[in-house]
Amino acid sequence: MGVPGLKRGPSSRVRVLVLLLAASAVMFTFSANDPGTGPLSVVKGAVQTVCLPFRYAGAVVSSPFSGLSNLASNLTADQGSLSELKEENERLKAENAQLKESSLAADRLERLLELQNTYRLESTGARVVSGAVDSLTSTITIDKGSSQGLAVGMPVTDSYGVIGQISSVGPTTSQVRLITDERSGVSAMVQSSRAQGQLVGQGTDMLRLTLVRTDQAVEVGDLVVTSGLGGVYPKGLLLGTVTSAERPSGALYYEILVQPAALTSNLEEVLVITSLTQEQTATAEETAAADAQEEGKAPARQDQTQQSQQGDGAQTAGSGSDGDGDGQTADGSDAPAPDGQGEG
Repeated sequence: MGVPGLKRGPSSRVRVLVLLLAASAVMFTFSANDPGTGPLSVVKGAVQTVCLPFRYAGAVVSSPFSGLSNLASNLTADQGSLSELKEENERLKAENAQLKESSLAADRLERLLELQNTYRLESTGARVVSGAVDSLTSTITIDKGSSQGLAVGMPVTDSYGVIGQISSVGPTTSQVRLITDERSGVSAMVQSSRAQGQLVGQGTDMLRLTLVRTDQAVEVGDLVVTSGLGGVYPKGLLLGTVTSAERPSGALYYEILVQPAALTSNLEEVLVITSLTQEQTATAEETAAADAQEEGKAPARQDQTQQSQQGDGAQTAGSGSDGDGDGQTADGSDAPAPDGQGEG
C-alpha cells in the first residue's frame, strides 16, 4: 500500500538518472586522482574489457569506407600523373624522330662527300623537290638552276651511283632525266672485262646494256660503270649490276639486263657534276676501241704500236684517221692500228 501524497511514475526514473549521473561524477573525480592501482581502476578495466568487442566491430565496419576514400584520392592523383607521363612520352618520341632524321641526313651527305672526294669531282649538292615518287618516274626536279651555275647535260648522281642527266634548267630549279627513262643513254663498260656498250633505259626499274659483242666476257653479277666516252660522265662511276647476260644463237651482241645501283625512287639529296678533268674522260685508245666494237670489228689491241714505212717514212692510218696520212685522229690523238694491219 502506497504512502499517501506520493505518486509513482516518471519522477522515479528521473531520480534514477540523477543518481547515475552523480555516481559518474564521483567516479570521474576519484579516477582523476587514482594512481591506477585502486578499486576504481579495476572497475574501469572491467568496463573497457566489456566494451572492446564493440569498439573493434566499429573499426572493422568503418575501415572499408576509409579505404575507399583513400582509393578515390589516389585515383585522382594517378590520373594527373598518367597525363603528365603521356605528354612526356610524346615529347620524347618527337625528339627521337628528329634526332633519327638528322642522323640519316648526315649519313647521306657524308656518303655524297665521300663520293666527291673519291672521284675528285667538281660538283655541287642539291635537294630533290619533286618527282621520284616511284621507280618508274622519268624525271625529278632539284632546287638549283642556272643561278647556281648548272647547265643542260650535267650528270647527276647520288651516293650509290649515277642518277641521270640535267635535261632542262631554270633560274633556281632544274629537271633531271633519270637513267631509267627510255630516252636516256649512258656510255658504259663491264668493269671486269672492260667490254664497252651503251646503257639505255626501258621505262622500268631495269636497264639494258646494248652493243656488247658476244666475244667479250660478261657474267651475271658483274658491275657496270661509266666508260667516260663522250665526255659527259666521269669514267668509273657505278651504274649497276648485271642480272642476266644471254647470247642469242647467231647474234653478234649480248642481251644484257642491268639493275641500277642508284636509288631512282625516294631521292632526297643528289650531287651535280659541273665539270670534268682530262683524267675523268676516256682515252683515245678507249674511244677507238669503242668505235670498232660498235662497227662490229674486233677491238684494237692496246699494246699494238703504229709502224713506220720504209722510204718516205709514211705511217699506216689507224681506225679514226682524219685522212691526212699522219696516223692521228681528228682531235690530234694517236690512234691504234687495227689487228692485222702492217707495213704497206
